[in-house]
Amino acid sequence: MHSQPLKGSNLTTVKGINSRLILHLMRVHKTLTKAEATRMTGLSANAISMIFRALEKEGFLLKGNLIRGKRGQPSTEIRLNPDVRHYIGFKVGRRSFDLVLINFIGDIKARIVSYHRYPTPSNTLRFIEENLSTLLSEAQLLHEDISAFNIACPFELWNWASDFDAPLQEMETWRDFDLKESIKEIVEWPVSIENDGTAASRAELLFGPDLKAQDLVYFFVGTFIGGGVVLNGSVFPGLRGGAGGFGPLRVPDERGGERLVDHASLVTLEHMMTEQTLPIAQDIYLEAFDWSQGEEAVSAWLKRAGRSLGHAIVSTLAVIDFETVVIDGAFPATIRERLIREIEAQLDKLDLQGIVRPVINAGHFAHVARALGAAGYQISTEFMINQNTLLRESPTTFLND
Repeated sequence: MHSQPLKGSNLTTVKGINSRLILHLMRVHKTLTKAEATRMTGLSANAISMIFRALEKEGFLLKGNLIRGKRGQPSTEIRLNPDVRHYIGFKVGRRSFDLVLINFIGDIKARIVSYHRYPTPSNTLRFIEENLSTLLSEAQLLHEDISAFNIACPFELWNWASDFDAPLQEMETWRDFDLKESIKEIVEWPVSIENDGTAASRAELLFGPDLKAQDLVYFFVGTFIGGGVVLNGSVFPGLRGGAGGFGPLRVPDERGGERLVDHASLVTLEHMMTEQTLPIAQDIYLEAFDWSQGEEAVSAWLKRAGRSLGHAIVSTLAVIDFETVVIDGAFPATIRERLIREIEAQLDKLDLQGIVRPVINAGHFAHVARALGAAGYQISTEFMINQNTLLRESPTTFLND
């Protein structure tokens, strides 16, 4: 049984939800005419006209090209206004910070990246204080142009510190540190925080091409592996926000550990290179790193990660019948494609009885995915339909209904 397509209602009490539905469809399809919106939503032509007028008045929609040559009156393509909102996303990573500023359609207007051996509360706040003004200046925007500041951060940073060679005492300072509240004291905008893997999956869902799949599982290979879950076309963070925390998944018959995180993580590659006394081991986290260096270690790691991810994919499919698997990570597209080939080769060998082999797609955002997804948090939660929470939400919205 497949997820149901989105439909609207002509009841005036859900006018706000219908407005959100139009923005949702506009984001998926890039442009819409009023006639197309009427067909897709099941709303009356009059209701669609009223919603479009209200959204144009609020600045969310722009008129585009006039379409001629069809029956009836010419139609006007309508699109989202890129400049109606701007957001900042901040990724706290075990090896880097990433700060981005985006517009309403996900264009990156400015970005600042900094690398470190490990994050601490003090160097995290210092990075924000030292770079926020520069970010706004590069984007040619003012403080009042920004709608929110959103954080993507691994949960429980104090755990697994020894796995990425961080001092336990310094990482322990994260345990009692409230990152969200501390950043609220620095910035003047609303602040949100979510798991970095969930944020990365949000970036793919919001700003990547339409995968035509309502239910998908997303793996992101960073310093440690993580990911996210998409159900009914919306990111599903779970009760505690940790859905898609795939690191602890058990992997059989693999030397070096029994967890997925022990094999399909960049820190594993770093350790493999260190064992070969390669001086480039710590450079793999740099976006400019040349992955043709250390090919022997890279090739061995890809096979190991591919085998482990094959087992992990089967485990996730035993729980939910995902249509699609998306693979992304903090590495170049060539490495991503090689990893996908290794995963496909592993799935060829595994017993898939009882599950349907999914389509495996490449992600599109690599290193920036987590910060980009964080920046898009309000776009997803305030201006799109979430069928997983629809019945629990108030019908009010950003418009004055």
